[in-house]
Amino acid sequence: MEGHGWTFLSNHGHVMVCLAADPQVRLRDVAERVGITERAAQGIVRDLEQAGYVVKERVGRRNRYLVVRSRPLRHPLEHQVRIGELADLIVDHDRTQDSG
Repeated sequence: MEGHGWTFLSNHGHVMVCLAADPQVRLRDVAERVGITERAAQGIVRDLEQAGYVVKERVGRRNRYLVVRSRPLRHPLEHQVRIGELADLIVDHDRTQDSG
């Protein structure tokens, strides 16, 4: 992300996109992809869980993160858009399914 300076999505949005693309992703990998610390990624996931945008399930020794696709975006300008709609615009489900 060097040289960009700013992005259209916040770190919360980037984390949500990572979870939507791969529900079994490790937070260490999310942090690396987003360009934040693992601790920051954990805090963001906690925020998303507390607000009802993500549900964390324990599967064996790993976590699975389910994005609640029906939840609206939080800002009044985008409130009519659902998280699932945003994820569908960004996540290439064909590519993510082929790589898993």
